[in-house]
Amino acid sequence: MKKILILNGPNLNLLGTREPAQYGATTLPQVEAMCRAAGERLGYEVECFQSNHEGALIDKIHEYGRLWKEGRALGCVFNAGAYTHTSVALHDAIKGVDGLPVIECHISNVHARESFRHHSYISPAAAGIVVGFGVAGYVIAMEGLVRTREPGNSALA
Repeated sequence: MKKILILNGPNLNLLGTREPAQYGATTLPQVEAMCRAAGERLGYEVECFQSNHEGALIDKIHEYGRLWKEGRALGCVFNAGAYTHTSVALHDAIKGVDGLPVIECHISNVHARESFRHHSYISPAAAGIVVGFGVAGYVIAMEGLVRTREPGNSALA
């Protein structure tokens, strides 16, 4: 069974308690459970990983780049958090694995927030972007990944 990686960056471990007016009351373990259930429905194994450390996120992207080349991974849904707006290294990691489909995902509409959040270093390397649908955006991103990378998947009918 192919895998989908749900990758979360800094401070997303605080979901449910950090700025609930902006990010909602759903916790990261609840998001992960929602993604695993969606993966099961779609026919994919879901691995969830969160880190506040840029290097750990890069290592996970490299790992999934190898799995993708081996035909064992479908892609990655990535909420890079604040690294979205600062990390050339994450951009380069995605580009460096040459082909791993990465869907950039944000809980809030970053374009309706502070101006420094309007620029993404991840977007130019991403296969797609889901922004502003709350935590439901993770499942929307997973479904988009499946629709575009495995369009014959009967779970989407």
